[in-house]
This record gives sequence, structure tokens and C-alpha cells, in this order.
Amino acid sequence: MNAETILLVEDSEVLRQGLKSLLEQEDYLVLTGGNGKEALEKMHAKTPDLILADILMPEMDGYELFEAVRSKPEWISIPFIFLTARRERKHILAGKRLGAEDYLLKPISPDDLLTAIRSRLGRSQQLLLAQLQESYEASLIMLANAIEVRDPYTRGHVERVMNYAQTIAEYLGWTAIEINNLRFGSILHDIGKINIAANVLNKQGPLNDEEWAEMRKHPEMGAELVKGIHYLEPALPVILYHHERWNGKGYPFGLKEEKIPISSRIVAIADSFDAMTTRRPYREELKPGEAFNEILSNRGVQYDPLIVDAFRHAWETEKIIEIFKAFP
Repeated sequence: MNAETILLVEDSEVLRQGLKSLLEQEDYLVLTGGNGKEALEKMHAKTPDLILADILMPEMDGYELFEAVRSKPEWISIPFIFLTARRERKHILAGKRLGAEDYLLKPISPDDLLTAIRSRLGRSQQLLLAQLQESYEASLIMLANAIEVRDPYTRGHVERVMNYAQTIAEYLGWTAIEINNLRFGSILHDIGKINIAANVLNKQGPLNDEEWAEMRKHPEMGAELVKGIHYLEPALPVILYHHERWNGKGYPFGLKEEKIPISSRIVAIADSFDAMTTRRPYREELKPGEAFNEILSNRGVQYDPLIVDAFRHAWETEKIIEIFKAFP
């Protein structure tokens, strides 16, 4: 694992060397600069994970350095800590108004300094992971919505199913990690439709036996598309089994009851509810209340009773209707 990099900007050479030694003892890689201009030169060569800077420095002070750093999109998320002897309230407020992550006063104990640095680096990592997660999810939604070009039925379908499924899982008491994996599966559950012929997807009427046989291939096609992509592996059960039914009359494998992965059983209800409340060329959509009653009537038949009960609780608290209205 690479050492985290700290850019230390301090005009006092004695203090700069002392702090550098302290931080290197904690296994940080330390870049140094005697003023803001030197710091920016170092940043063009290597982007630090955190900046620790004095305020009063020649040529370019700490405030000017902060503004220069925040003016670059690629540097805007780097944690910035002021370490200064300027104790006047106006200077402390100025640093905080700029948006610096911390304003530490000299002299500061090594333990307090290291605690502040670890805290800010930890928070930065959390934010980066959250941003990465959002980027993954946005990319996957874009990929899944590519189907809309070929099948107008799916317009808004991905977002609704994802949110219905997440809400059901929350009522089941799922953890954040479990829900996150479910979201990936919900986003990609119909990805296999990319490989279904356009004349089948867009047929203005019910499918015949041959067309149904092709349509029923989409779970396996979808699983094949994402197989081998490590971070998408948790989505595979949903992609492959979301059309299985509690009574064993689903497809592609005719799995029954708890042999069907629970994430797939959740998405089966979310997907069915959305399908029933969506207009198709050959039928009118049901009102949400009618679709809700249809789900309840198939408790223990098509759908897992436990998950139907969670869906009912979500309905009674109006969470389902909120999602229905939010993604028309």
C-alpha cells in the first residue's frame, strides 16, 4: 500500500524539518515548501493527499495558496489544514470562512496534530469512496437506460425498480452493504434485453411462443454480460433470477421458494409492481392501488410472503407512492 502524501508548507526551516521528521516517523510521504509558490510547484509534480500550511509566508501566503488550490477542479477535494501562530479571532474566522478543513494553533502537541491529520485523511477517503460509488452507480444507470432507446417501456423503469427494491430491503432490516449490492442488481436486472431483437422488444401486441422464448433468455444474457466484472458480481443473482417465482413457475430455471436468492425475490416484486403500473401497447396500466392489491393476492404464490409483508409496510407508510410519483 502506498504511503499517504502530505504537503507541508512552512517558511521556518527549523519547524519545517521538525514537522517533516515527525510525519515521516508515522510513515507519511512528506513534500515540503517554504511558501505558497514552492508548494504549487510541488503539487504540479505530485498531488498530495493533504496540505498542512502556515499562513504568514513570503511571496504567497497560506490564504493565497488555499485559493489557488481550490481554484483547480482536480485539487478541490484535497483536505487543507492551516497550522499557524495567528490567534486573533479575525484570522481564525477568515480561515474557516475560506472552507479549510481545520485551523490549528501553534504550538500544538504531536499527538493532537497527528490526530487531526488522521481524522481529515480518513474523512477524505470516505468522501472519495462515496464519490466513486456515485460514479459507478451513475455509469450503470446510464448503461441500463441505453435499453430505453430500444424499448420505451423501460423509461424510468430502472430508477423506480431500484428505489422500490431498496425500500423493501430497508423494511427487512438489511445492512448498508447488502442494500448497496441490491441497488447494483436492481439497476442491471434487465441489462440482457440489450441482446433481444428490436422487433420483439417493440412488438405492438402480446408475444407469440417463439418471441416469448427469446425474451426469456434475457436473464442469462444479462448474467453473461457482467460475468467476470469483479465489482458487479453481487448483481448476478438479481440479473439471473429476478423472473423466478415462489411457486416454481418462473424462468429461466423454475427455482422455487428459498432456492431463489432473496435479492431476486425482492426485485421480483419491485419489477412486477412497476410493470403493472406501466402502460404497454397492448394493455392499459393499472393504478398503483390495483397493482398493490395484485401483489398481495399473489402472496405465497408468485411472491415470497415475507417480502410481500415488507412491501405492504412500505406501501402503508406511502414510501412506494412517493417513488412512483418521483420517477414518472
